[in-house]
Amino acid sequence: MYIKKILLVIALLGLLAAAGFSYFVYQAVFSPNTAFSSEKYEVFIPSDATFKKVQQLLDPAIEDLSTFTKIAERKGYIENVKAGKFVLRKGMNNNEIINTLRSKNTPIQVVFNNQERLENLAGRIATQIEADSLGLLNAFKEESFLSSNGFNQENALSMYIPNQYEFFWNTSAVQFRDRMLREYKAFWTDRRLSKAKNIGLSPKEVITMASIVQKETAKVDERPRVAGVYMNRYNDGWKLDADPTVIFALKKHRGDWDAVIKRVLYKDLEIDSPYNTYKYRALPPGPIAMPDISAIDAVLNYEKHEYYFFVADVTKMGYHKFAKTLSQHNQNKQQYVKWINQQGINR
Repeated sequence: MYIKKILLVIALLGLLAAAGFSYFVYQAVFSPNTAFSSEKYEVFIPSDATFKKVQQLLDPAIEDLSTFTKIAERKGYIENVKAGKFVLRKGMNNNEIINTLRSKNTPIQVVFNNQERLENLAGRIATQIEADSLGLLNAFKEESFLSSNGFNQENALSMYIPNQYEFFWNTSAVQFRDRMLREYKAFWTDRRLSKAKNIGLSPKEVITMASIVQKETAKVDERPRVAGVYMNRYNDGWKLDADPTVIFALKKHRGDWDAVIKRVLYKDLEIDSPYNTYKYRALPPGPIAMPDISAIDAVLNYEKHEYYFFVADVTKMGYHKFAKTLSQHNQNKQQYVKWINQQGINR
C-alpha cells in the first residue's frame, strides 16, 4: 500500500512536470512575443549575417529574446540564417517569427529616374538595396560586360530604363545590373525597334537624343515638339546646337558635377568636347542624363513640323516658343534675353 502511494505521488509529480513543460513550450512557441506597438516591423538581414547579428537586429522588436533563441535552435534556424527584408506583424509568436525569417523574404520596389551619370545611379540604387554604391558602380562599368553587350563607358547609362521594379533587398550589384539588361531588351519591343529604324536612329541614339529633349523641357506634352525640332536639324545635317549638351560638357571638363549653370554664354560654346553640339554635328557619344520613358517615346513619335528653333516662353513658364526661321527666332529670343537679364541671371 505504501509503495502504491509513492508511485501515485511520483506519477502526479510527473504529470505536473509534464504540464509545466507543456505550458513552457506553449508559452515559448505560441504566445505573442513582439515588443513594438506599430502594426509591422521591418527587419533587413544582410547576406553575411550570423544568428548573433539576427539577435541584435531583433532585440528592439522582441519581448523575450531567450525564448525566441530556444525555438530558433529547435527549428534549425540558427545554422540556416536567410538574408533579405522580412516583415514582422504585431502579436506574432516565436513560431510565426521564425517561419517568417525562414521563408518570407519580402520584395521591395526599386525606383530611379533622371540620373545624370552612372555614379548618380549607383548612389540612388544603393539607398534601396543591400549592394553598396561602389560595388554597383564597378558592376555598371565592367568592361567585359559592356563590350559583350554592345555598350561602352559613354553610353552605358542607356541600358537603365527609368521605372519602378520589384527586387529582393538582398540583390547583389551584378544581379541588379543583369536584371536591368533584361529590362532594357524587353523595353525595346519590335514596335519600338521598328520606329527607331524608321527615323534612322539606333536604340542607343534614340536614348541620347531623348536625354537632350528631357533636359530641354520638363513638360511631357511639349517633348514630341522639341524632339521634332532636333530631328529636323539632325535630318537636314545641321548641328543640334543644344544648350544642355554644352552644360554637360562644361561639367565633365571641370569635373564639377554639382555645378548649377542656368545660362550658357557665348564663350562656353567654344569648349572642345564631343558633347558640344554647337561644335560637332554628330550626336554626343552617350546620353547627357537618363531620359524618362516619355522622352524616349517622344523621340520615337516626334511631331512632324517645320520648326527649327525654340526658346523659353517667358509668358508661359516651362514652355517654349517655336520658330521656322532664324529671324522669327531672334525676335522670340530678344524677349527671353530681356527677361533673363532682368532676373540677374549671369551664369
